[in-house]
Amino acid sequence: MNPRSDASNLSNQFLIAMPGMVDSSFAGSVIYVCEHSARGALGLVINRPTDIVLKDLFDRIELPLEQPELAARTVYYGGPVQTERGFVLHDPTDRAYASTLQVAGGLQMTTSKDVLEHISASDGPKRFFVALGYSGWSAGQLEDEISRNGWLTVEADSNIVFEVAVEQRFDAAMSLMGISAMSLSNTAGHA
Repeated sequence: MNPRSDASNLSNQFLIAMPGMVDSSFAGSVIYVCEHSARGALGLVINRPTDIVLKDLFDRIELPLEQPELAARTVYYGGPVQTERGFVLHDPTDRAYASTLQVAGGLQMTTSKDVLEHISASDGPKRFFVALGYSGWSAGQLEDEISRNGWLTVEADSNIVFEVAVEQRFDAAMSLMGISAMSLSNTAGHA
């Protein structure tokens, strides 16, 4: 997969924070972009675990967790916006949940409780990622941050979201570009 230089639509892309990222919410992060348009962008940080597990989350929303093997599964920090709200990133399904965003060429993101009910009952998506909060940018903000070398972008690989250990996701996303995190500099050069 090749890095994208076209920032016109970054949906189904990873944003990889450059070493000079000063915002502590994003330093060292990899973000899966769920939506990008002229109005702005929305994504989920995929490599920031919290100390909350699914059992805690299900208890908090008063939903029984019928699958005990899921109880210790990590809930992630998706970003600094609406940190009390849950976001479930998952493989595409034929099921219609109450509030699902279809990412063009990629995954689905559901914000309604019904997806958790189906996961609990073992008839939801098999591969899923649960986060609290999201990362958001207003119109033109993300493009500006990219132009100032704040982020690298590359087409997302869902296996990194679902299959790669959290501590290896940054390096795995970088490898999609054929580079190593060790080769990055926190200063930018301009011709």
